[in-house]
Amino acid sequence: MVFRCFELYEHKGKLSAVNRGGKPAHGLPGYTSCTEIEDPVDAAFIYVPAEGVLGALEDAAAAGIRNAVILSSGFAEAGKEGAAMQEEVVRAARDLGIRFMGPNSMGFANLAHGSAMTSVKTRLPCRHGRLALISQSGALLNEMGKIAHLSGIGLAFTGATGNEASMSITDLLEYLVDDDSVGAICIYSEGIRDHGRFMAAAMRAKELNKPIVLLKLGRSEISGAIAQAHTGSLIGDDGVFDAMCRQTGIIRVSSLEEAVTTADLLGKIGPIAPARIAMCSISGGACALFADLSDEYGVEVVQYTQETKDALRAVLPSFASTLNPLDTTGALVQHPEIWHEVIPILARDANTGLVIVSQPIPNTDAERLTLSSTIEAIVAGFRAANKPAVIVDFSVQTRSSEQIAFIKEAGVDVPVQGLDIAVRALAHLQRWSERVSRPAIAQDLPAPCGEHPVGERETLQYLSSRGAPVIPARLVATADEAAQFAEELGGRAAYKIASPDIAHKTEANGVRLDIAPGDAKETFASIVAAASAYDPSARVEGVLIAPMRDAGTEMIVGVTRDPEWGLAITVGTGGVLTEILEDSETRLLPIDEAHARDMVLSLKGAKLLQGFRGSEPADLDALCKAIVAIGDAAAALGPDIAALEVNPLRVSGAQVEALDALAIYAA
Repeated sequence: MVFRCFELYEHKGKLSAVNRGGKPAHGLPGYTSCTEIEDPVDAAFIYVPAEGVLGALEDAAAAGIRNAVILSSGFAEAGKEGAAMQEEVVRAARDLGIRFMGPNSMGFANLAHGSAMTSVKTRLPCRHGRLALISQSGALLNEMGKIAHLSGIGLAFTGATGNEASMSITDLLEYLVDDDSVGAICIYSEGIRDHGRFMAAAMRAKELNKPIVLLKLGRSEISGAIAQAHTGSLIGDDGVFDAMCRQTGIIRVSSLEEAVTTADLLGKIGPIAPARIAMCSISGGACALFADLSDEYGVEVVQYTQETKDALRAVLPSFASTLNPLDTTGALVQHPEIWHEVIPILARDANTGLVIVSQPIPNTDAERLTLSSTIEAIVAGFRAANKPAVIVDFSVQTRSSEQIAFIKEAGVDVPVQGLDIAVRALAHLQRWSERVSRPAIAQDLPAPCGEHPVGERETLQYLSSRGAPVIPARLVATADEAAQFAEELGGRAAYKIASPDIAHKTEANGVRLDIAPGDAKETFASIVAAASAYDPSARVEGVLIAPMRDAGTEMIVGVTRDPEWGLAITVGTGGVLTEILEDSETRLLPIDEAHARDMVLSLKGAKLLQGFRGSEPADLDALCKAIVAIGDAAAALGPDIAALEVNPLRVSGAQVEALDALAIYAA
């Protein structure tokens, strides 16, 4: 059964069979050892019982073989004994100089280069294309291949990494990114290894405009120390991984069908500019459904110029509208030649990046006879357009070989199946097009500065020294000093306990707001007493007094260290809305002001900063500079920093100030 796969994938290389008896197999010459094979051997495909894998590797190494695929199972996936056996195989392979996929790997098929070592069967006919599929799970790789085949999508590469004891998804990704025969990469992963190399490969793909579509299960863990800050809960278990995907251009999806469809579409279309969609159909119902789905999934459609509307009115029936999605009406069923004009008109609009024609694809001889003239007219319209264009079928259907042949003969690249999955893919296309157009961050993380601020006062002072705006405040050690400073301020003030041992001052009843100058002494004494009652062993440095500010808009800015992906910065709507809205955006550090602005404007609470109900608009430039400064300051604290949080960062017009800050270090 395994041997049949060599034929299915049209393997071009020479094959030999090695077994204990040295018997020929499947018409191949038989040998008892790899060392008996006369010609040099590139790789060994090992499918013997688990107990025999070590011996097979040693035999392969003796013949000078340095690459292998281990199909055999019964290793780490089978429990402790299997895991111990796998470690033994890894050590032996390392000593022997062999790199391998597996164990428990269903291998790979490099269709673009005529090489196959896999047990994943393909359907006939074997369809060659530019889509690469890689997966840790062999079963799901098989399923992705089936989806592609039934949709008429051709493949360049498939690979299942299995237990990843030697080679991982990252190794395959590095290879595929630089393979010109691959136009898009679709990945199923349960966890990523070699994080730095994975990110570097993804950034390389972004530079090449080569899409990576990822279906990932599992959650990254946020350390217990980080959980002391609000930021950890704002990010969520998977937020840092999402941030990595956004910054490297990876498109993250939630189903196998969405993964294959999206990767194929992005690979064939490439980035669009502008990243907006013009959609048309003979069906008003399809247009309405497309509009609803676009609103749900965040697809931005074109607002047509007056010139475009006038041109459409000149060629469409008088009862047709000029909206987007555009209902061309059933008149085009009788007069399909109108497509020759409609599609180029939509493409010429300066706001259009891609034209979508939603049209049923014929699936029977009768349908082909009826609709062939329509398909030909649409294709002619595509050829006359100056922008990319795609047909989207109304529904998902199994495509017969005859139907796929008809589509290709008509000049249609494989259409996207089903409005729902198509709109999801289009939403990803828009976001990916925007991401790959953005330049990479030029600067690196700042070098460690050697400082180690503890507590609110020291952290605020440190932030100020690194260029972050901080509210002016003074630490007072006695009630008399409090009264003196209150008189200097001349207005109402905020009082907070200053103690490196009390992280959450409100819980300790260590915060007083809107205090008049005459109440300074009493307030000082009350706060110190409350802190002592809360934690008698806490070190109390005094009380921090700052001028009382009006409400403004409160933001939260926090940096956390993810154990896998490193430092990440989160910006969220602060105050009581922090927990209610769960409103935050996360990016990996470093970021620049453009990234900071994108984060702020992506928040649900962004309207609060833009003159909501007559309030003064925030100075977004000042806010973004402050966010970048906070991120850089956290990074400069070096590898021991687990989290740094500014909560709140008050924004009122042009005034941006950190009112409170906390630094947490790894244990």
